[in-house]
Amino acid sequence: MRKVKVGVIGCGGIANGKHMPALKSVENLEMVAFCDIVRERAEAAAREYGVEGAKIFEDYRELLAMDEIEVVHVCTPNSSHAPISIDAFAAGKHVYCEKPMAKTYADAVLMCEAAEKAGKLLSIGYQTRSVPTFQLARNLVRDGALGDIYYVKARNLRRRGIPTWGVFLDYEKQGGGPMIDIGTHSIDSALFIIDNYEIASVTGVSYQKLGAKCAESNNGRLFTADEYQVEDSAMGFIRFKNGCAMHIEASWAINLEETGSTPIIVGDKAGLSMKDNKVRLNGELNGSLYTQELSPNRYTRDLFKGKDLNENQYDMHQWISAVTEGTPLLSPGRKAAVVSQIIEAIYTSAETGKTVYFD
Repeated sequence: MRKVKVGVIGCGGIANGKHMPALKSVENLEMVAFCDIVRERAEAAAREYGVEGAKIFEDYRELLAMDEIEVVHVCTPNSSHAPISIDAFAAGKHVYCEKPMAKTYADAVLMCEAAEKAGKLLSIGYQTRSVPTFQLARNLVRDGALGDIYYVKARNLRRRGIPTWGVFLDYEKQGGGPMIDIGTHSIDSALFIIDNYEIASVTGVSYQKLGAKCAESNNGRLFTADEYQVEDSAMGFIRFKNGCAMHIEASWAINLEETGSTPIIVGDKAGLSMKDNKVRLNGELNGSLYTQELSPNRYTRDLFKGKDLNENQYDMHQWISAVTEGTPLLSPGRKAAVVSQIIEAIYTSAETGKTVYFD
């Protein structure tokens, strides 16, 4: 089994919390180079995750110049996802880019075109597709257990959960707040479950009602109103071309007791929700209402049957399998670009007060 040599660009929170620990669980893989604008972070990553003699860079272009690197992971702020990924494709690398795919839909499309031109793979960091309950839900929808899907609720609501580290509050670097940060996961997972990417229109609203006013109750680093440049909550309403509707809610700070991040799917045969790592079906049978709980197990997911892999590990195993064995990508760029298109339309609609229509 050949070793896949990986370079990591951006060695901050998401790289240390998700990418590098999960990549380390893949046996046929070596992390051979690390890049960060703060050299000490790249050095620390190399010590913990790299092979002996792993290279350290502050300029990602030097990492891309390494011929032995086959795969690049892009773990930088949103605004730099597209230029770094496009340069990586030009250098002949496969790219796994952290979510959201890009700051704008136009950039997401350019990333897809660059990957296709280079004949390389592009996957986006939507690891919720690797959660057993989400794959079980997708299987139930695919097998017709819910019937005709006509309503979806996708939410990622935090009562207080403003990320005060990194550049999350910087609009220029991030492109938005909770909708582009955590709402992106909820949109993607809902589309994954129902397998519908044909969007007709998007209407959205966004609010900055709390922001710095809730800095103390957020219980993190205190921040000022000038620092807080993004929304603290946003909502969207999506119409699909087949008539299905989806309601999206995302917040870092909102005065709601009921929060959560799991979808609700409604069909004409049954409805689906999730609770306590179980899928709940509800419907009518012989004139009576029922609720049924289904528990996924180690054999629920498509690949690596029987293995105890968390969602990040499963995601990286499938990604490297796509590179080495041609396994279908779990989160291909073209589908992730639709998520970027929806998010951009929510922000545009919120700014203009008008619905955004698609051909």
